Amino acid sequence: MTWGIPGGIAMQSNRLFEIIYILLNKKKVTATELAEYFEVSRRTICRDIEMLSFAGIPIYANKGRYGGISLLDNFVLDKSLITDSEQQEILASLKILEELKYPNAKESLGRLANLFQKTNDDWISVDFSHWGSHTDEIDTFSIIKSCILQQIIIEFDYFNSFGQSSCNRIEPYKLWFKEKSWYLKGYSLKHEDFRIYKMTRIKNLKAASQSFAKRELPSESAGIEMKSPFELVNLKLQFSSEIAYRVYDEFDLEQIKEDEKGNLNVTAEYPLNDWVYGYILSFGKEVVVLEPDHVKKHILEIVNKITGNYER
Repeated sequence: MTWGIPGGIAMQSNRLFEIIYILLNKKKVTATELAEYFEVSRRTICRDIEMLSFAGIPIYANKGRYGGISLLDNFVLDKSLITDSEQQEILASLKILEELKYPNAKESLGRLANLFQKTNDDWISVDFSHWGSHTDEIDTFSIIKSCILQQIIIEFDYFNSFGQSSCNRIEPYKLWFKEKSWYLKGYSLKHEDFRIYKMTRIKNLKAASQSFAKRELPSESAGIEMKSPFELVNLKLQFSSEIAYRVYDEFDLEQIKEDEKGNLNVTAEYPLNDWVYGYILSFGKEVVVLEPDHVKKHILEIVNKITGNYER
């Protein structure tokens, strides 16, 4: 007899597929053995078994000294009940997890690729670091990722926008990529709420010897927001066509308007701080601030000070 897993349940976790794969090969295992293999609790394994049973998989458990979890002898996983596109989606998801160094993803990917008779195409490569990164930055991502998965508290020094350093002890929850930068979402044990930390400002990171129980992470729309302590200003900038490669890299298309002379006019909102002035000046002579006037005036003051440094 042939059985299949409904797509919705099958897609919830590759652990379910691997449990079936193990049982097809070993015939019988205990809940404790599965819990140790997947590094989860016995309760989690019991929920997985219930889910597989609910999905129609003929799985059963016998109690006692020689008991364990088994499949009926006539069980065969019917790959045809999962469409070709669903198979590709499952493999694609596992490939991404493999690139992120998710535990057991590589093994699961290989097994499911064999089951589906698909080639394991090397179609994606993920590197969290920027060009020219030092080893320290790569290690920072690796440590945080490991502590998120294992629910280990981390400690680090953090530098705010004013260059002030503070010691932090947090429960790490999620790496977050937003507006061309990486951030860490975590629960601050000092402030007793969720905070966001910019990855480039995290220094002297280390894993503490203490685990934590997961809290409910606020949704993206409600909860932790990235609040700026600076006034937001609507900037109108004009760039020459010579710097177009940067303009199209660093601004959204809807922010860019090309005029009859080929100049690129950009309207964007930014917090008014030293970083913004430095960012504008990084375009050199290829940018002109059109509005507001007080920003134009401050840019001119900075340029005059720079000129003065070279006229001494």
